[in-house]
Amino acid sequence: MQHEATEKNAQIIAQNWLRVVDQVEDARVAALRSDPVTIVGVTKYVEAPLAHLLVLAGCHCLGESRPQSLWAKHEWMSEHGLAQPDWHMIGHLQRNKVRRTLPMIGCLHSVDSLRLAQTLSSEAERIHTQLPVLVEVNVTQDADKTGLNPEELTAFFEAALPLSGIQITGLMAMASQFSGGAQARREFARVRQLRDEMQQRYPDTPLSQLSMGMSGDFREAIAEGATLVRIGSSLWEGICD
Repeated sequence: MQHEATEKNAQIIAQNWLRVVDQVEDARVAALRSDPVTIVGVTKYVEAPLAHLLVLAGCHCLGESRPQSLWAKHEWMSEHGLAQPDWHMIGHLQRNKVRRTLPMIGCLHSVDSLRLAQTLSSEAERIHTQLPVLVEVNVTQDADKTGLNPEELTAFFEAALPLSGIQITGLMAMASQFSGGAQARREFARVRQLRDEMQQRYPDTPLSQLSMGMSGDFREAIAEGATLVRIGSSLWEGICD
């Protein structure tokens, strides 16, 4: 029975993946974009075996919101002799979890303080690497959301750009909860504007990445320049327990 459930889930996940790929491509074409959009498959909803089925379906970039979940899935894949996907940490990362998390990830989307940036840089230097990061910005005025306020960005960049252990590659943001398409698009446009301002101010630092958009608003995000979309629930529709 377990084998049958696994086979069925593999088929469902593969179908979901292909549907999402088509939807993202349609949104990219509709936005008259020539640059690629990367789908980060968010696996916080599922256990490691299902995350692996998503990799087998073709999604090679997985995102986790909680470091403990990332550790567990990374360990499971290692124990089973499986190649690791490109893990992205997309949720808040506490500084006391940096040392264990950093070697497992290819990108951190959620740098939200100078202290975190400094800790990341020091740890990356210790293990002789450089971590690509995105700066999380809160454009929604939502006190429950993490991220820097827009007016804090310049001071943050001034202090963080010299840190040699991290490479700032762009910005990340979330739209307001329950926002309609028009409002989400305005918020994503604001993020793009902030990125463009930082790019103009720091022309020697390529800021090509914008991590914006989830299952409910990725079309609006792509229309406003998202290069990374974080898709979760749409990929897990219909799976068996």
